[in-house]
Amino acid sequence: MNFTIEKEVFLKGLARVQGIVEKRNTIPVLSNVLLEGADGELHLTATDLEVGMKSTYPANIRKPGKITVSAKKLYEIIKELPDNEISFNAKENCWIEVECGKAQFNIVGLSADEFPNFPIPDKGNFLSLASPLCKEMIEKTFFAVSQDESKYNLNGIFCQLKEGTNQLRLVATDGHRLSMIDKKVEVVESAELSRGVILPRKGILELKKLAEEGGSDIQLAFMDNNAVVSKDQSIIIMRLIDGEFPDYSRVIPEANDNKATIAVDPFLHALRRMIILSSEKNRGVKMNFNNNILEVSSSNPEFGDAREELDIEYQGPELSVGFNARYLLDILQVQDQDSICMILKDNLSPGLIKPVDEDGYLAVIMPMRL
Repeated sequence: MNFTIEKEVFLKGLARVQGIVEKRNTIPVLSNVLLEGADGELHLTATDLEVGMKSTYPANIRKPGKITVSAKKLYEIIKELPDNEISFNAKENCWIEVECGKAQFNIVGLSADEFPNFPIPDKGNFLSLASPLCKEMIEKTFFAVSQDESKYNLNGIFCQLKEGTNQLRLVATDGHRLSMIDKKVEVVESAELSRGVILPRKGILELKKLAEEGGSDIQLAFMDNNAVVSKDQSIIIMRLIDGEFPDYSRVIPEANDNKATIAVDPFLHALRRMIILSSEKNRGVKMNFNNNILEVSSSNPEFGDAREELDIEYQGPELSVGFNARYLLDILQVQDQDSICMILKDNLSPGLIKPVDEDGYLAVIMPMRL
């Protein structure tokens, strides 16, 4: 196998697969990237058996073939080479010669025969999502995905087409907070989406990276318990989480009737100040609502205490409730509205947070005893 390729193109392709390759080295070939050259195209493939990606780039293929090489080492080498054309030559014994200008590297590869097979998706029923819409939906839910590996069914985002509507819903929860967003999409016939699927955390991160590049729409389909994501010359295949997502509708409060309207920016900065003196274990802050004033306070026996008043719109009874400031900050940081509504019942019930001028998003946060 022998080809030449522009450094910028090669570097972009290698950067894209760094988040996918297996870091633990349980199977050596999974830390490698598969390079396949044919018909003026270079295909880069990486997988950890849970999430896989295949992307195609233009290259001058002098001799077709395929080889695998350490994704991390090759990326580090290409990144430091001068901005010239790169020559790549794989020899019979799996050694690889990389040349650029006067720099030359000889690195050890592994046979492509050891690399797992990357399934070729059917030309099935793809749901089309605009990249900015996909990015927004992920950003507004991903922070609530559970980090606890034992709660495997919460280690991803639940994705479902709401029955009888053209609304796509994403939901994430870790048991302490929940985030949910609904957006209009073009309706497709999909048994998986109608039933609801759980997309894994790692696959969602790669999907978000694709969406952040903008440009073309993202295509989503399903095949053999996998989600298939296609955009331009890239395909991501991620294994769906096998499990039941909890009945999240039960934790969305309906009886909350004490409504406060709070400007996002002052609230966000006040919380950042309060968190400095909050308990490092639970990051708890106390919030006291009374007659258009919100007093936010925190205390830590080792360092001291802090309090700050904010002007808000609130006409309900005086109410004091504790929340994890980190959870509140996660919600506020993804808002694109100037104000939010915080709807409360009492100091023991979950709080409901919605943007003032948007119906499609809500977050739920559990209270704390402080």
